[in-house]
Amino acid sequence: MAFSGEGRGFNKNILVKTIQTMNQHLPNRRLNLTELLAMEKPGIRGKDNTFFVMDRSELELISESVPRFMWSRLRLPMLIEMSSDFGSGGARIQGEAEVELTSNILGKERTLGSRQIVIYLPDVRELRRKLPTTTQYAFVTNLRDRDVDD
Repeated sequence: MAFSGEGRGFNKNILVKTIQTMNQHLPNRRLNLTELLAMEKPGIRGKDNTFFVMDRSELELISESVPRFMWSRLRLPMLIEMSSDFGSGGARIQGEAEVELTSNILGKERTLGSRQIVIYLPDVRELRRKLPTTTQYAFVTNLRDRDVDD
């Protein structure tokens, strides 16, 4: 039985369904900063059909925080990927433009050309405080390294 604690692995299907349910709020497609700035009412529709409005002042802060040439590559909402794989309270942000934005907003050094950054709870809170409508949590797991039954 899954989650029985008898040393048996998790049922892969249950774990996948649970993660999918936790991520129902995420959009099917994210828009880039250029597209969102051009919209009268910037926002995006989630998989659960909920429309999330993005605050224009946040979009302006973002546009001031990354070079213009990155606007078309910066996909929003920016996903804060939560996983135990990154350590306790760790989260990953992926994408060169997204890493640039995160580093600038949090005042962190960025390795040139890095396509991902791992941040921890105090920084996650700070990022969400500064960008509440243009960031969303995504829950991820790595099934390859787990004791998972098929």
